[in-house]
Amino acid sequence: MTETDRLYDKNAYLTSCTAAVISIRRIEAPEGGAADSADKNGREATPALYEAVLDRTVFFPEAGGQSSDTGWICAIDRPDRKKELLAVTDVQIKDGVIRHILSCSADSGAPFRAGEPVSLQINWERRFGFMQNHTGEHILSGLMHRRLGFDNIGFHLSDNSVTLDVNGQLNDEEILVLEWEANEVIYRNLPVEVSYPTDEELEKISYRSKIEIEGQTRLVRIPDTDICACCAPHVSRTGEIGLIKIVKVLRYNGGMRLFIACGRRALALMQKRQRWIEEVSHLTNRSQDEIGDGVKHLLGEIGDLKQKNRDLEYEAAFLRLKTVPRDRENVFLFVGNMDPIVHRNLVNRMCEEHEGFCGAFAGSDEEGRYRYYIASRTKDSREVQKILTNKLGAKGGGKPEMIQGSVTGTQSAISAVLP
Repeated sequence: MTETDRLYDKNAYLTSCTAAVISIRRIEAPEGGAADSADKNGREATPALYEAVLDRTVFFPEAGGQSSDTGWICAIDRPDRKKELLAVTDVQIKDGVIRHILSCSADSGAPFRAGEPVSLQINWERRFGFMQNHTGEHILSGLMHRRLGFDNIGFHLSDNSVTLDVNGQLNDEEILVLEWEANEVIYRNLPVEVSYPTDEELEKISYRSKIEIEGQTRLVRIPDTDICACCAPHVSRTGEIGLIKIVKVLRYNGGMRLFIACGRRALALMQKRQRWIEEVSHLTNRSQDEIGDGVKHLLGEIGDLKQKNRDLEYEAAFLRLKTVPRDRENVFLFVGNMDPIVHRNLVNRMCEEHEGFCGAFAGSDEEGRYRYYIASRTKDSREVQKILTNKLGAKGGGKPEMIQGSVTGTQSAISAVLP
């Protein structure tokens, strides 16, 4: 089949075009089931999916780590039936042929015929966002490659995230410098140049390449910043990106993954974070520049209150333990909700005063669930675990000296099975 004419290569800002249908066929839904089967209650059937090949397109297919364009397609001249605006949900390329995945009404049949003219329209807001983020990635990768020799070894651009993997690491201060330099490239409003050098010309050019390239190489160049083989649409000047923000960094095995946001995504993220900062400022009663100190102060107060609560819980539990006869061998207490540290310390204290199994169950009949620690200086605590598991389905385990776990049931039901 003849390769599809890729109009997006010639003009990344072209949002619509007309084309001729080369072929169209029904395909299975992703789950593999019948795409047009309605349920037994007569609700609307699942849309049918069709794969259309056109002689040319403005739709960029999934390639080079970037998700495909989405948009719409419709017939131009259909006097025999109503025109239907169909969603293009995915676009794939193989051997130069681009296949558009269309979502159609389940019972409408094939939406087009071979040879029929159609009109295409991409989702421009989404496309432009992809252009901003992909060009922003080139700037970051190019700067790291030029200054530090790092290579981009992975890239992913979708509706929800943009990540790039490099085979080197930067510390936190160096990340800030990189981000600053990347935005300086934006302020310079440099041209983003696309070229198709011949094989002879290519041999004289030093460029980055993230993937093995088939056919003629397409180079994307940003002066003094980057030159990279790439098949995706880009902005024409760096100023159109607006902002590059490094959101998060994960370091691993000598490399790192950068999570980035560019253009509108970066602006939306900064607006969201500004709302968070204002909320924390209000909650801590500190200015926005002092919210770090405000949060530290609150955490310190919370820590002090937790310790006071532990002390009170342990004092109350110890007073209750005093009411248990010292000559009782096995001792089990139901103590209500309790801090885990106090819970464990209480059981250790019980073992100092009693020779048999000593355990404390924290919880309530209202919750219907209890957490427990059970220990002994002279016996294998796992024997009690077996009883609780076999009779009440408890989950837990440990060593002979101490076990821990949880059990569903009431206090009376648990007490009835304890030794």
